[in-house]
Amino acid sequence: MQSAPGQICIIGLGYVGLPLAVAFGNQRPTLGFDIDTGRVSALRAGDDQTREISATELADASQLELTADPDAIAAATIYIVTVPTPVDASHRPDLRPLLAASRTVGAVLKPGDLVIYESTVYPGATEEDCVPVLEAQSGLRFNQDFFVGYSPERINPGDKTRRLADIIKVTSGSTPKVADQVDALYREVVTAGTHLAPSIRVAEAAKVIENSQRDINIALINELAMIFNRMGIDTEAVLKAAGSKWNFLNFRPGLVGGHCIGVDPYYLTHKAESLGYHPDILLAGRRLNDGMGSYVAHAMIKAMLKRGLPMQRARVLVMGLTFKEDCPDLRNTRVIDVVRGLEDYGLSVDVHDPHADPDTARTTLGLELVETPEAGAYDGIILAVAHAEFRQLGGDEIRAYGTPDALLYDLKYILPPEASDLRL
Repeated sequence: MQSAPGQICIIGLGYVGLPLAVAFGNQRPTLGFDIDTGRVSALRAGDDQTREISATELADASQLELTADPDAIAAATIYIVTVPTPVDASHRPDLRPLLAASRTVGAVLKPGDLVIYESTVYPGATEEDCVPVLEAQSGLRFNQDFFVGYSPERINPGDKTRRLADIIKVTSGSTPKVADQVDALYREVVTAGTHLAPSIRVAEAAKVIENSQRDINIALINELAMIFNRMGIDTEAVLKAAGSKWNFLNFRPGLVGGHCIGVDPYYLTHKAESLGYHPDILLAGRRLNDGMGSYVAHAMIKAMLKRGLPMQRARVLVMGLTFKEDCPDLRNTRVIDVVRGLEDYGLSVDVHDPHADPDTARTTLGLELVETPEAGAYDGIILAVAHAEFRQLGGDEIRAYGTPDALLYDLKYILPPEASDLRL
């Protein structure tokens, strides 16, 4: 079955929505909508601050129109919602952006329209939380007047090899006919192919366990790193040795942040607890990974004390702030836990990140980034993010930021073992 004709509207133009809008904008009439007028203006000028889409790609999407006007989206017949689904300070799902987007769509929904959600949610959220909003706002009846699909996003920020078209897309729909329609729609832009799930709830569950599985595996490696550090064994050497077996999973220790791995498991644990089940393994993995920033700060302090460095006036340079390498995204970065942990001990901390936006760091994290670290000034240096710029520097140039006795803590295995004093 061929996908339905008509104009597509992408709701939310962030890391997920913009690549999708550009892909469809190369194929058919497409509207890209975002409530952030500044974001829309920048994109019209060819400037994508997420660095996922180039100015040339934006210009080449000849059938894409960008708008911040909610009235302008009424002409669409297919709406794809790609807004964030964060957690609050208590790690509870925050559905406010998703429900607000549903109200925006519901206000213009017409008989025969299709609404597809891509935002990561717990199983059941699309039909139990979003559909009632669409019905209430539009006065239309679900699966009679309008229909719904779910196709979880799989965007990997900063990855220039595996992009939207290169990643198999899971699809689903509220009826078998709609499921086929949703599947055909995505096959227009995803050359890697699609996987049609038997229900929306299956598709929702598949997405939320992708990152939960990774979170648990990284938590295991983080715990092993803590054990091996106490034993004086190099964790990377252990992982390389174990990795010589064909079925050993290649995970590395580190800080677990971002808008996926550090968030998605809480959606599943929330749903499980609402059903009366306490998810021990999922929550244990989250607790361990959320505590890694404090562990790193404590390890650095302990090593500095052992070396006899002047703690009351010590300065530390943290290299990298974004949640992953070669990406400007600061959402849910756990590097901030390292910074605050060091500051709690009274240390002066400078943070340097060539990819992070200084204004965003200031307004969201309360940090003033250092554009150029001071040579020979720091008693400790922490390599927190494996940006290409840091990899290119090498151990000697990085150590040049420190005093002669400075400690170098390599969290990302950027340097050879002998080039650093501490490693995870």
